[in-house]
Amino acid sequence: MRYTVYVLYSDQYDKIYVGYTSDLESRLRSHNELSIKGWTIKFRPWNLVHYEMFESKTLALNRERELKSYQGRLFIRKVILKQ
Repeated sequence: MRYTVYVLYSDQYDKIYVGYTSDLESRLRSHNELSIKGWTIKFRPWNLVHYEMFESKTLALNRERELKSYQGRLFIRKVILKQ
């Protein structure tokens, strides 16, 4: 099984969300349409701005943690959102 670390961005609210999943398509649909509770429903719609694939859950979780750090958020703002 492969895991995906993904970065979502809400243009309307200038919010970033970082997560991981084994089914990116379903997870994106959940963030934008299906969920009825949780933090992400308040800032819809979400756009996928970056993703990375990993062979193990451990590697994906480590990368997710990196992107959620201060340095990771700087990376997201500087590199990904300035495309």
